[in-house]
Amino acid sequence: MEKFYIERYLAERSSGDREALSFAGICEKIETEFRREWEEERNDAHKIIEIQKRAIIGYEKEVSYFKNKISGLLRRFKGEKTAFPSWYPSLSDAIYHENWGLAGMSEWFSDAFSESSSAKIIGERMYFLEDGAMRLMPQKISLDRREQMVRALLLTTPDERLDKEFHEIYMLDGTRVTVFRGGMAKSGQDSIIFRRYIIPNYSFEEQASRGSIPAEAARLFKSMVRVGYNVAFCGPVRSAKTTFLSTWQSCEDSRLEGVMVETDPEIPLHKLMPEAPVIQLIADREKLRDISKNLLRSDADYFILAEARDGVALDTAVRMARKGTRRMKMTFHTRDPMTFAHDVAVEIVRTMGGDIEETACRVAGSFDYVFHFVQLKNKGQKRLRGIYELGLHPESRRVTMHEICGYIHAEDRWRWRYHIGADKRVSGEEEDAEAFREFDAALRRLAEGGSS
Repeated sequence: MEKFYIERYLAERSSGDREALSFAGICEKIETEFRREWEEERNDAHKIIEIQKRAIIGYEKEVSYFKNKISGLLRRFKGEKTAFPSWYPSLSDAIYHENWGLAGMSEWFSDAFSESSSAKIIGERMYFLEDGAMRLMPQKISLDRREQMVRALLLTTPDERLDKEFHEIYMLDGTRVTVFRGGMAKSGQDSIIFRRYIIPNYSFEEQASRGSIPAEAARLFKSMVRVGYNVAFCGPVRSAKTTFLSTWQSCEDSRLEGVMVETDPEIPLHKLMPEAPVIQLIADREKLRDISKNLLRSDADYFILAEARDGVALDTAVRMARKGTRRMKMTFHTRDPMTFAHDVAVEIVRTMGGDIEETACRVAGSFDYVFHFVQLKNKGQKRLRGIYELGLHPESRRVTMHEICGYIHAEDRWRWRYHIGADKRVSGEEEDAEAFREFDAALRRLAEGGSS
């Protein structure tokens, strides 16, 4: 129960009757009162610090503790009618975030921006990604408050040194926060970048409704999933690679055992496929190197490499595929899908050693199809730019790429070509003859200009 001091109450009432406090004034007054109470309760110092820490990290119970006390103090100070900035939903929320929470950045976590995947603080300015473009917001944040925010966010990673110039932090909801400051940023232009993975309705039809993929190809993609081809989704950052991978995976047989390795915890497979026996691992380069042998010995039906960033990850994926693993899925950053096999080979050789041409042949023999995605000038619009059948000529040992789908930008439509290599036909018929026949017929109809 909140302590009550009659002398303080009378003094505050007298003061409150004389003049109304500004928003900044009420924030300062309430923060001072919190500090005074904490000083008086030194015996419970550890408990109070833990409440502060958990509230700043975002635990709802502790956040409610702060807001309830703020509401009580507002009544005591007769400050319930204090005007507050429009980006906050209530006065108690405003005071909490101004003093201890995320300041004006808290608006990005509201329902109004639930579809925004990125936000940035650059110096005192705030930007939210909206309709494919970064929009400058009216709220500002001072250097002292930015430093306070970074210290608060670092409470989630107590082993992280505060004096570092670069931090990568994960919030409770999975939002990734990247911090550049000190010598890594120009004076007064330190940056805090927030990025989260938006979970849309994962279906090919939903993506087609957004214009990202051709609507007529939904049946083709579903049959390819059932056939179990090894696929790679490539393209630049924010081009919908991960969204398409998640959609592809959501169509996978939920009875099959899988292993997914991510460097960042972005894809919540336990939510997308709650009944599927999929092991989800978080492993960077060194951790992946340590566990790669165990992965190769695993009895999983398929392997997902959510974002292949280095030679260790790529080598692991190729070795998994070479031992016969089907339904392999991965994303990869590359500008030109036609050089996919050699780009992957260069990364593997750079880290693991070997010959680039021979490694490129191994890559070509490991993956069946490469999907290329791009982001249009309007950054909110993504497009499947092409689908390529990747292969290896059996006699010349030459890497081959056949485009079966290409995007015509000027007409905002896709063209199709019917081509299925002999190796893709054999493996498809062996894995699931019915699904392969559906894939074959769907691709033929698309190439002839009909609907799949």
